[in-house]
This record gives sequence, structure tokens and C-alpha cells, in this order.
Amino acid sequence: MDETPQYDSASDDRDRDPAGRARNARPRDGLGRPLPYGSPGVERQPEGVPRSPGQSLAEAQRLLDAGMPFHAHEVLEDAWKAADEPQRALWRALAQLAVGLTHALRGNASGAASLLRRGAEGIDPYREAAPYGIDIAGLADWARELADHPGSAPGAPAPRLVGGA
Repeated sequence: MDETPQYDSASDDRDRDPAGRARNARPRDGLGRPLPYGSPGVERQPEGVPRSPGQSLAEAQRLLDAGMPFHAHEVLEDAWKAADEPQRALWRALAQLAVGLTHALRGNASGAASLLRRGAEGIDPYREAAPYGIDIAGLADWARELADHPGSAPGAPAPRLVGGA
């Protein structure tokens, strides 16, 4: 017998996927903020896209360079969800850095500082053997500096995930 919950679309006008799970289909801006229905928005990153670590880093960097750290976080979150331990903690911390930058650009200094510091602490254990060419030291220094001065995010260059920061 199928135990999948049934969804009656007539009883609920919220955005739902076919299984009835809540999904927000509202358009979003480049920083992931919801816009009114019918507004032009930035296309969201598809979820669950299988990528190699290098592909994840390249796509996240492209999005960071385009000023879309919220979308970069979605790519890094996919990598986090797909990773095995001990790499899972690395990808989670990288996603936290992207969300911290998102908060800084949105003007949420407290949220930015908290996530940037948490992300920096999360990547610190990888300093000795930085995987995939990630600039762990540069990213951690960048995150801590931005956490101390979150108002400096607008207009600042995007962080470099691989190579020099």
C-alpha cells in the first residue's frame, strides 16, 4: 500500500511540490530575497545537481563573482548534502560563508558576523591539507575580516574559493 501523503490542492493555496511539501515559488532577487508574485526575478539554482568538487567550486565562484552569494550557497549546499564525512563539514562551512556574505550584502550585520565566523571556524581544520585547491587560509582571513566589518561587503570583490583570496 502506498503510504505517500495525499495532497489536496483545493484545500491549500501555498506553493507545494507534487508530494505536498511546501515550496516557495515566489521569484527571488540576486540575494535570494522573495519578490512579489509576477515580478521578474533571478532564476534559482536547481537542487540536487550532481557535480564534482571542482565543478561545485567553479559554479559557486561564478555565482559569487556575479554578486549572487545566496545562489552560490545553494550550489555549496548540494555539495555538502552529497559529500561523505569528513568532507561534509568542509562543504557545510563553505555554504555558511556564502550565506554570511548574503547577510552582509542584505545589511544584516549580526547574522553576517555569526555565519562568517562559524564558516571560518568550520574550514580551519582543513588548513594543513586544503582539499581541491581551496584557499582555506585566505577564505578564513577574508571571513573574519568581513565579520568584523560587515558593512564593507557592498562593492568589495568576491572571495576567491580556489587560489589566492
